[in-house]
Amino acid sequence: MESSKNMKIVFLNKHQESETRGVETFLVELASRLSSNNDIEIISKINYFKLLTKPFNLIVPTNGRGQVVLIRLISWLRGKKMLISGHSGIGLDDRLNLYAFPNTFVALSTKAKDWAKKTNPFVQVEKIPNGIDIKKFSKKGQKIEIGLPGPIILSVAALTEQKRLELAIGAVSKLKKGSLLIVGSGSEEEKLKSLAEKLIPGRFKIMAFPYKDMPKVYRSVDLFTYPSVPWESFGIVLLEAMASGLGVVVTNDPIRTEIVGNAGIMVDPTNTNEYTSALQTALDTNWGNKPRKQATKFDWNIIACKYEQLFKKLLK
Repeated sequence: MESSKNMKIVFLNKHQESETRGVETFLVELASRLSSNNDIEIISKINYFKLLTKPFNLIVPTNGRGQVVLIRLISWLRGKKMLISGHSGIGLDDRLNLYAFPNTFVALSTKAKDWAKKTNPFVQVEKIPNGIDIKKFSKKGQKIEIGLPGPIILSVAALTEQKRLELAIGAVSKLKKGSLLIVGSGSEEEKLKSLAEKLIPGRFKIMAFPYKDMPKVYRSVDLFTYPSVPWESFGIVLLEAMASGLGVVVTNDPIRTEIVGNAGIMVDPTNTNEYTSALQTALDTNWGNKPRKQATKFDWNIIACKYEQLFKKLLK
């Protein structure tokens, strides 16, 4: 059998050096586990002309739309393979990704896999979820001082409309006690601050931390919540929270249900009373080892092996 060291795989992400979202984490974690046996490169400063001659067996664009079209053309011209991992989620961007006819499309959930197969039945679709570094995110270790009255409910997300963090503010405002910590940055920051100052003054903070410090943040709170839109592709932060031993309260949809299992409570976050009740129930619940046990199903070592097997199959 041909050695897997012969695989030369290029990942493209123009945001790799400037962002720490789910895609960036995905690439770092996957590349670190595959690079010992394979030639792996993540390119952020992308020169499409150089890609016409650069040696690779497989190329993985992550920025969608125009980039995918260009890479599909380059891979066709060179007789190479192109794979897309569906981080955009069910919707226009991944629909366009599928219509670019990649050699393989990787869906992050069963729901997304079924949708992708219906959207373009002529494209090979596989399901591989995102992963978590179980050793990095754990119950035990250093904590940080948050400076909010407890219990502290955490949400980690880009501050965008899609994350619907205003729903978390509204739900926490109806709790008799408790605070909300949001970790992230984005265009909705001032809007969220203004709402929180009105509804939960003294019980709210927006903070930012280097990714390396996030395990400390998760250990310093009591519960995690994530009221994102139901079509969001995944949510690596859910795995990080569960690996840290936190119960979670999340949007009730098939994707989040598949990720969380019995380690949290599913809710319609647009129903404020229902959301508040779920937060209180979760705070009152002894989650034990359920969150950690659920997170181990997504260990990056397991996920990386699945990708390596898929790459080998694709490059036969």
